[in-house]
Parts: sequence; structure tokens; C-alpha cells
Amino acid sequence: MRIDLLRRCKELVAMKKTKSPENGKAEVEAYLARVPEPARTTLENLRAMIRAAAPKDATEAISYGIPSFHYKGALVWYAAFKKHCSFFPMDHSLEEEFAEDLKKHKTSKGTIQFPVDEPLSKKLVTRIVKARVTLNEVKSRE
Repeated sequence: MRIDLLRRCKELVAMKKTKSPENGKAEVEAYLARVPEPARTTLENLRAMIRAAAPKDATEAISYGIPSFHYKGALVWYAAFKKHCSFFPMDHSLEEEFAEDLKKHKTSKGTIQFPVDEPLSKKLVTRIVKARVTLNEVKSRE
């Protein structure tokens, strides 16, 4: 256990030294490769939806141990867990804005949970990502 922890710490230090958009994408792909089905396909589809909705210059990385997109700061995260997947728009006010669309999902501060085999709708993901882009653009001007 201790050896695994030390090895993981060394990997994280090495990754920090070699950060690049290509490296971030490779890290995300390595994360997804470790996710069992059906959650892997669900997250791959979610990733494609986020990428389509985000600006072209948005980048991917592993942040806090899970896949993330960044555009003028942190944009969104997503992850697989044992019994569910999560999408992290990281803004509690979006839960109120999209309350009607989120009724059938479990939510908490900045997190939307959904079954591993039932992805979020493309329409919802697109709207949330675009809202986050707008929020980040406003923040970057302040």
C-alpha cells in the first residue's frame, strides 16, 4: 500500500513537470481505459459532448484525480464511481438554472450523478458547458 502511494506521488510529480495539452489528453485517455464498462462508454460519450460544446482552445487534464476540461480556468469535471457517474459543472447556481432538466438526477453542490449506463442528454450537457464557458469568460474580464 505504502509503495503504491509513493509510486503514485512520483507519477504526479512527473506529470506536473511535463504538462501540455497533449499530455493532458493522454492522461484522460489512460483514466478512461481503466474505467470498466458500461461506465467507460458513458464517460467517453460525455467527453465527446463536452468537447463539442466547449471552445476549440479548451484543454483536457486530470485534475483532483479525475478528467477535466479547462477554458479560462476550470470548466467542468467528470468521473466514474462504483455505482454511478458524475458530472461536475462546479457551480451550484446551475442546479437552479437547470432544475427542470435535473429532476430525475441526484444532485448536490456542483455535482450531477447519473447511472453508469444512462448518460446525460446531449442537450443538457451542451447547455451546462456553454453556461460555464460564459461564466469563465465573465470572470476572466474582471
